Amino acid sequence: MNQDHPEFETMPGAEDVAGQHEAQVQALQAEIEQLKGESLRERADLENQRKRLVRDVEQARRFANEKLLGDLLPVFDSLDAGLAAAGNEPSPLREGLELTYKQLLKVAGDNGLTLLDPTSQPFNPEHHQAISQVDAPAGVAPGTVVTVFQKGYLLNERLLRPALVVVAKYD
Repeated sequence: MNQDHPEFETMPGAEDVAGQHEAQVQALQAEIEQLKGESLRERADLENQRKRLVRDVEQARRFANEKLLGDLLPVFDSLDAGLAAAGNEPSPLREGLELTYKQLLKVAGDNGLTLLDPTSQPFNPEHHQAISQVDAPAGVAPGTVVTVFQKGYLLNERLLRPALVVVAKYD
């Protein structure tokens, strides 16, 4: 005991109480850190969900017309066949078919549709479906599209329908 200053005598168990308080403070600090971590994770999850939602909405907007444009592909095919049957001679029927075809292509193009007509281009298995091979005609490199039976289409750079093609054989 301190005889000079009796008021500073240590109370019995004071060290125990101080130790308990220190332990409580440490436990509360650990809990605060844990809650901060959980809050940061939840905030990150919400931000990821927001980004995913924005991406999904953008994809839905870009491909909203997919069914309609897919349903119009036989119309494009019919107009192509009509133009082929009309021959190359100018006539009111041919001019009307060409005008209708161009208008339809423009409307479809404004909605993200792109025509694939790969005649004389290298075969691309991502956009073309080879239905046959033939000996390479003179001046045509092997692996080149020789004939297009059915044009293909992309919708906003995603394949809607592959072009059906005949490819020059490799020797």
